[in-house]
Amino acid sequence: MARKKFSLSTTQIVLLSFLITIFAGSILLALPISAADGTPAPYIDALFTATTATCVTGLVTVPTVSTWSTFGHVVILLLIQIGGLGIVTIMSGVMMLLNRKMGIGDRLLIQDAFNLNTMSGLGKFIKNVLSGTLAMELAGALLYMTVFVPEFGLRGIWISVFNSVSAFCNAGIDIIGSNSLCNYATHPLINLTTCLLIILGGLGYIVWWDVLRVLQTRTRRNHKFFRHLTLHSKIAITATIVLIFSGALAMLLLEYNNPLSIGNMSLFDKIQVAFFQSVTTRTAGFASIPQENLTTAGALTSLILMFIGGSPVGTAGGVKTVTVITLLCSALATIRGRKYASLFHRTVSVASIRKAVAVVSAFMAILLTSTILLATCTDAPALDILYESVSATATVGLSRNLTATLNMWGKLVIIVTMYLGRVGPISLAVALGSKSESQNLVSDPPEEICIG
Repeated sequence: MARKKFSLSTTQIVLLSFLITIFAGSILLALPISAADGTPAPYIDALFTATTATCVTGLVTVPTVSTWSTFGHVVILLLIQIGGLGIVTIMSGVMMLLNRKMGIGDRLLIQDAFNLNTMSGLGKFIKNVLSGTLAMELAGALLYMTVFVPEFGLRGIWISVFNSVSAFCNAGIDIIGSNSLCNYATHPLINLTTCLLIILGGLGYIVWWDVLRVLQTRTRRNHKFFRHLTLHSKIAITATIVLIFSGALAMLLLEYNNPLSIGNMSLFDKIQVAFFQSVTTRTAGFASIPQENLTTAGALTSLILMFIGGSPVGTAGGVKTVTVITLLCSALATIRGRKYASLFHRTVSVASIRKAVAVVSAFMAILLTSTILLATCTDAPALDILYESVSATATVGLSRNLTATLNMWGKLVIIVTMYLGRVGPISLAVALGSKSESQNLVSDPPEEICIG
């Protein structure tokens, strides 16, 4: 009897590549050369830092600026860039630089890594992703330099590059100080640059190229720009705008008189800090105000924004805007007694709705498990524990000052949560699934059940 050949699915390869990158990064960070004082950091902290960088989360157990050396900072930055773009993207880019053609296996990897529906034009897609990312990060770094170089001298160049990559990849890790961007809470240029990088990274690459396609193909006489976008882009852009501005308004109203957050600021500063909080909760993780100083209502609003996150096929985490809107649209159609859900005069496919349900279900399972396990590892307030768990699952990086106080078991819980949150609940489900579609051609007879 012939022995069955062992092979990994494309999704399993993507999951495994993240694990390998995390462990390779942790080994490098555990070396004496990575430590600022030459004393090797505890491996659990090295592993935690490698995970939070690769999973572009931003939660840290030790101060990034003072714990790690320049070499350590370079390792962290590389992990952030790899995690933001994806290992498959970087390897595909290297192959193209070496003039190697992509085989069907390579194309399947790219398709799974970016959750694309087609394999056509993948080479061009990868080139656009790499060039677009480099252009955005370079522009962000140049803008940061106008502030950081006068303040830090030549070191400001490195800080600007690091911050730009971290912001675009929605990582939220910085090497400025131990309190994130709190010292620049009311600095308009820092706020605007960081917000733009976060939003562009979180919108997703598909939206970028769809917008460019419409701009290039529309004539000057035809001003109906939005109409010619794909349904995916329409949902992602609309949801992003609504969430950012509604979130900013909510934070402004809820924190307006809170002296611990924005209560003592001028109206203009209150507006820009509230706007920044709304944007950074979309899985970026930079903090311009201490999260533990938020009111309970403000913290709960931030939890909702973190849960939703950014848009698919980008650098952001969370269940994603398109997923949430798809579920809301489906629920509304059911309430209205309609057979099909529709958005922008387009019918949302049943497959998309099922996938949205699967993503949210898996996300909630990870979140609830993480919250319960974390509660057994610390006696912190319930809100702080929930904030930490949502932040880790949605790869946000905001914390109510809990991460640094976790014991080893608490750190391990967050490490696993960040990994599962980054690789994606649906990817994990597909990778661990043992049945193929061919095994499910015959379905069981249907029967009505009571819901609600």
